[in-house]
Amino acid sequence: MVDTHALLADLRAEQEEIAALLDGLDPADWARATPSPGWNIADQVAHLAFFDRSALTALTDADGFAKMIEAALADPEGYVDTAAAPLAALAPADLLAEWRRGSAALREALAGAPPGTRVPWFGPPMSVPSKATARLMETWAHGQDVVDALGLTRTPTGRLRHIVHIALRARPYSYFARGLPTPEAAVRVELTAPDGGLWRMGADDAADVVRGDAEEFCLVLTRRRHVADTSLTAEGAAAREWLDVGQTYAGGPGEGRQPGQFPRRDTGRTRE
Repeated sequence: MVDTHALLADLRAEQEEIAALLDGLDPADWARATPSPGWNIADQVAHLAFFDRSALTALTDADGFAKMIEAALADPEGYVDTAAAPLAALAPADLLAEWRRGSAALREALAGAPPGTRVPWFGPPMSVPSKATARLMETWAHGQDVVDALGLTRTPTGRLRHIVHIALRARPYSYFARGLPTPEAAVRVELTAPDGGLWRMGADDAADVVRGDAEEFCLVLTRRRHVADTSLTAEGAAAREWLDVGQTYAGGPGEGRQPGQFPRRDTGRTRE
């Protein structure tokens, strides 16, 4: 059973970590380009704010969300950027406040949702734990874009476990998004956690295995790093291919990162 309250506490911690980084940032820095082509820091935060509010609408306002679906179907390629543009145009302090309000309201709504609730979405409906995990993953991934734009690093936490979990769950979708057949071979991961422990996840009997650092794995599967710039290793053709095509999010794969764009750094973490 998933401990929803613990999961929501992790979501809050992830959101507050990025919000604290943004708080007091010089307004001019919000215009800094991020590694995502065409997006600056304000665009990244607007994206998070828009989808936190969208998830809240999906959970609490069926008619309102139906209208959002109609708008998305009418402009499938440009809807996300167009819908988030008014948020990105806000003054940085106002945008940050809007994101904080929306994310807090979403967490409250998720915490109060009756057991068995299915949250409508732009794809298949999601359970409350799945929605919370997806929002955590998105916050971490877009937060990485902000961190990279500012030339900073951050300390990885055990919250990465949620992203590893969603990466495994989303493996079939990674192939669907590219119009590729999903391999029949299962894949498991053996990853060094931030505290030096070992995370083993996936099918226990899978012959194909990805091994390495958990943070690097999450960076690759959220397409924030190219696998060539990490120490990850893959045993088996299915595992190797997954590191090339895998993604944790809905929609197209995007451009990702190029080899050498973020040279590998020593994490300093060793397995216990």
